[in-house]
Amino acid sequence: MRQIVLDTETTGLEWRSGHRVVEIGCVELLNRNLTGKHYHVYLNPERAVDAEALAVHGLSDDFLADKPRFRDIVADFEDFVRDAELVIHNASFDVGFLDHELSLLGRAPIGELCGGVVDTLKMAKEQNPGKKASLDALCERHQIENAHRTRHGALLDAEILAEVYLAMTRGQESLIIALEEPAPRFEAGSDPLAERPPLKVLRATEAELAEHERILDLIEKAAKGPSLWRTLEAAAAGK
Repeated sequence: MRQIVLDTETTGLEWRSGHRVVEIGCVELLNRNLTGKHYHVYLNPERAVDAEALAVHGLSDDFLADKPRFRDIVADFEDFVRDAELVIHNASFDVGFLDHELSLLGRAPIGELCGGVVDTLKMAKEQNPGKKASLDALCERHQIENAHRTRHGALLDAEILAEVYLAMTRGQESLIIALEEPAPRFEAGSDPLAERPPLKVLRATEAELAEHERILDLIEKAAKGPSLWRTLEAAAAGK
């Protein structure tokens, strides 16, 4: 299973307001192992970076001025992520921006390019309702070192998120191994159940049956009507 852990940095919070992507960082997981392959690029967004965004990632207009445009790298980006499952924290944000960039060039959206998206923000909220689900909070919860993360950076955040994702989904390795194991094979004409010992059937004792009837009487008294158990028993007996 090939997965790409992805993060972006942008000029602002809303692509619908004309904001653009300024950095893309990706790391590759193959069968839940980091392969060492990554994709990283800074981009000239062809517009100014908002002050709020600059404070988050520190990528200034001057720094980005000589970087390639998205149209210059789109083919390489598509090649790296194609057919993989994407792992993204707050996926709607990054996918929205990337789909916008792709649409400006008349290219297929992420949903058609990749094999699905896992949102670790949604996953974290489902695993720990009511608790903080930021990347920093998840690092603390899963004891992942992130002291070097003084500012947001797409590649660094993707590398950290990969570790967080593996920690959040620990235990899936055994499931993957089980799914990959071949089914047992039997010789033609053999009975796979021939060596199976007979099942031992334990019958209820008279005392247990009497206690069962007593409990049903109490249920029917409380419900002021017949219990489902006795109704089904009567139906099975054709009464």
